[in-house]
Amino acid sequence: MFIKRPRPLPASEFKSSPKNLRNTRIDSLSVAVNFRNSVLQLISSAFQRCRTSEDLCRLSVLLKRSPPSDPRSVQISVSDTGVGSCAEDFGGLKLRREAFGAQIWDGLLFVTTTSIGDDQIHHYQFNLKESASGRRLTRLSSNPKNGLQFSGTEVCLSISESIDVLLAAFSCFFRKILMLKIPNVSIELVVEQGDAPGSRYVNVFLSNEGRNPLPFAASNLERLKSGVEDYVFKHRNTLGKKCESCFSSGEHLKIGSGTACCTESRRYPGSVMEAVIVISEMSEVASTCPRTCSSKTEVLYFKDFTPCTIPQSSLKALTSIDWKSYGLSFGSVVDQGGFALVEWENLPPSVQIDIVLHHYHEQYPTGRKTRPDQNLIKKAIKLALNDLKDNYAGVLLSAHAVKVRSYAPDLARIISSLILSSNDADFREECCSFLGLQSQGVGGEVVEDCIREKIIAVVEMHDREPQRSKEMPTFLFEDDHMQELGSQDGEYEGEGAFGSMDIC
Repeated sequence: MFIKRPRPLPASEFKSSPKNLRNTRIDSLSVAVNFRNSVLQLISSAFQRCRTSEDLCRLSVLLKRSPPSDPRSVQISVSDTGVGSCAEDFGGLKLRREAFGAQIWDGLLFVTTTSIGDDQIHHYQFNLKESASGRRLTRLSSNPKNGLQFSGTEVCLSISESIDVLLAAFSCFFRKILMLKIPNVSIELVVEQGDAPGSRYVNVFLSNEGRNPLPFAASNLERLKSGVEDYVFKHRNTLGKKCESCFSSGEHLKIGSGTACCTESRRYPGSVMEAVIVISEMSEVASTCPRTCSSKTEVLYFKDFTPCTIPQSSLKALTSIDWKSYGLSFGSVVDQGGFALVEWENLPPSVQIDIVLHHYHEQYPTGRKTRPDQNLIKKAIKLALNDLKDNYAGVLLSAHAVKVRSYAPDLARIISSLILSSNDADFREECCSFLGLQSQGVGGEVVEDCIREKIIAVVEMHDREPQRSKEMPTFLFEDDHMQELGSQDGEYEGEGAFGSMDIC
């Protein structure tokens, strides 16, 4: 980037008020976690500046250890080539007091930024420990751009923390961001631990890499679906590439998605909630794979294209969904401080379910702070579940449908016997024609299998919500005159076509 980086402060220069130290007991682990969350907030802002830019952008995070006399002192630089920022963007940062714990951070940010339309590069210093907003900002001398046109922002700070811990936290954060597959952003994570050869570590994260690269014009939902698919293929990003032993073909992975929009609400105008649900099944040849299935589902949450902690409204929405109508027995949901874990009571040992939620606004930035409505979350999740049911036969059937389907073999055997035992050749020929079979030389097993498949297909087709079933009813035997009759009979629809079956 273009900033002259400030001198890193050794840990000995960090100051803490004796009064605060006497009155507040700060747990060191909690302080470190809060500080890392604060830096991730800065990275998220840089990512948003890149995402909203119309040009290809680079986001770079540099971790540099210095000086040798203070090995735990680390300088962090977060730079981007996005749309640029202004002083107000940083002056309004709300960071928890715990982030300024003793021997961690002095609360100083050094910012350099410029926009395309600016003729100068602006320099600021922010002291986020200042309670008075008027004393937070110090404007430093600006530099002329000499007619050059570019934009970007760099934020620098110095802290006392382990580089390895920071590297792990940032890498995990970037891998989650990659699930969104934003097409115009590449991310670079650089670690410099000294001047010796081999002391420099560089990791480049490409946003559109993976199993199926998407066109630039792909929708947000298409990108999220593809990103979640890659996430599962890599065993939640614990592998460098797709696991071929688990997913040698696409048949072991089923994916559904849903989008719920709030366009008319005064409270949440322009709010969009996307849900992606993946059901993966361990293949028989994956005995040597390190992946293990679990009865628990990891629920990841994104807000405005940034990974974040799942809100309480989402947890409540998860508990209020009628999972039994999808053949799932909900056990419990636990907030894990960044994601949620849902435990199922009846999940087969070879099956794994993953859920990803993304809440954002159609216009960014919105200028307002909102939270997702619980009903909006439920609607998106149910749409994703229904998408799975529609696209994959026999998936997420309700317990009642499974019970009805179990009668299909016996029923098919009875109908087949009635057809083939008839002495009326025309009747047998017409029945076989309805089934799509040739009447000459057809065996009883073939007729029985065909009838069983049709019965199962009808059961699966009608195992859905009433409002999704009120279309043309599905008949076991189809013929032109029956379709005409069905189109004229307005009362024969939905649940009526399936008898007394009660589906929610």
